[in-house]
Amino acid sequence: MHLDELRMLLNRHARPDWTTAIDGVLISKVERSDPPAPSMSGTVLAVIAQGAKRLALGNRVFEYGAGQYLVASVDLPVTGQFTEASPEYPAIGFGLTLEPSAVAELLLQAGPGEAPRAGGSAVSGIAVSDAPDALLDAVVRLLRLLDEPRDRTVLAPLVKREILWRLITGEQGGIVRQLGLADSSLSHVARAVRWIRDHYAQPFRVEEVARLTGMSVSAFYRNFQAVTAMSPIQFQKQIRLQQARLLLATHPNDVTGVGHRVGYDSLSQFSREYRRQFGAPPSQDATALRHTVPAAAGVLP
Repeated sequence: MHLDELRMLLNRHARPDWTTAIDGVLISKVERSDPPAPSMSGTVLAVIAQGAKRLALGNRVFEYGAGQYLVASVDLPVTGQFTEASPEYPAIGFGLTLEPSAVAELLLQAGPGEAPRAGGSAVSGIAVSDAPDALLDAVVRLLRLLDEPRDRTVLAPLVKREILWRLITGEQGGIVRQLGLADSSLSHVARAVRWIRDHYAQPFRVEEVARLTGMSVSAFYRNFQAVTAMSPIQFQKQIRLQQARLLLATHPNDVTGVGHRVGYDSLSQFSREYRRQFGAPPSQDATALRHTVPAAAGVLP
């Protein structure tokens, strides 16, 4: 029952830019299955009402369909592909941005024993589960407020808090709880992820980044691998190649310049790794990018 109304509400309020009148709430509607494409995950909850998607993070693959939800607690480089999406049967989904401050506030307000404690070791930054009825019910009630502008300002923040609480106390609560804990292993890895993204074009030593997070090298490497499914150097390579593809879309005739801008000293190495990642050399892929507008490939369905 919840899923039927969820589909109806999402269909009615879907926009080309995915935005809604409620801050942090997104609605996606995709009518084609494109080849796998890279993007950043963001820190989000995604609930699929119709269709299906496959998402790759490093060597991990996540598949989720109608009635399931995915949580991403760190902004990670992923490759996504809609496996069920057509004009007759589009992929339709709900997204909610997850804010660490909101998670922290709920954890502080919860009484002793009301919120399960987060474990000490880092967990994967992405996970999939079946959506329980209580979570779907809260999502539906939030979307109903799109038709009720008078009530939206007061009630939407309350329902978003309920959704967050359902996540914190649900099957993937460990991921969400760590998002709000300033001293959790996941928060330390998230700090390293942000640093690498901000400095992706420059070489670094793992020891230096570990020191920035306050971890030993062995603990940092172990936790980074657990959250991202990649080593720090592999993560940097993913960011470099994704940024290169964005640059090539607007500078298709400057492959050498783009390679240098994202941190490659060797054009042959850049071309080799780019082809391995995207299936075509930079110059050929740049030409194709000018003639296509790929569907969004992030976490949202």
